Amino acid sequence: MRIAVCEDDAMERDQFLDALRGWDPTRDAEVFSDGVSLLKAAGMSQPFSIAFLDIYLPGESGMDVAAALRKISPETEIVFVTTSREHAVEAYSLCALHYLVKPVTTEGIREAFKRLARQNTRIRSVLSLVVGRSSHTVYQDEIVCLQSVNHAVEVSLTDGRILKVWTPLNELERKLDRMFLKINRGTLVNMEHIEQMGFNVCILRDGIRLSVSGRESAGVRAAYSDFLFSRLSERAWPEQGVGP
Repeated sequence: MRIAVCEDDAMERDQFLDALRGWDPTRDAEVFSDGVSLLKAAGMSQPFSIAFLDIYLPGESGMDVAAALRKISPETEIVFVTTSREHAVEAYSLCALHYLVKPVTTEGIREAFKRLARQNTRIRSVLSLVVGRSSHTVYQDEIVCLQSVNHAVEVSLTDGRILKVWTPLNELERKLDRMFLKINRGTLVNMEHIEQMGFNVCILRDGIRLSVSGRESAGVRAAYSDFLFSRLSERAWPEQGVGP
């Protein structure tokens, strides 16, 4: 397991390493004082399993470093470390695994690795699609959205592919997990990929703008808000770096 710690303060780096060894004396971490060196290391070798990022770095934001790390190494789980919880919602938007408040404790470290273990063993739901004469099985978390277009359904995936199927949208909807939200008559969106939800527009993380049904706008926004709160509750931002 490759562990990264990005912290500019030497004393707090030492405190973190003490807490890490308190959890497991055999574990060690690669330590970085700035985001540039972390990102360089992330692109040169086997991906980090987990990266602990200080949100307040000199001359740069840990949030920006995390966004860049997501592009270089999407499989790396991110844990933010900071002095307050004011960035909790923003951390959620970057799919952070956990959020530790300083001083970092052994209990906080233990909880982060418990979450990492659960993340690595979770069962991913799949969806079977008939594309032409072939059958395709895709992970539902890799579906960005589904749109009815000229009597077919276009299924957009995170890798940029678009699969065209002739199965009715309402039939596909019945097979999808609760992370999918119908924002208009012909569009289902994976809420994990929403960047911003407005009154009449839904903006995805890749910049795509989709219209929201005016008649259903209030219900759509309420459903998305409920989804966000449920996700935040599942991650349970701790008071003192200790999980639930």
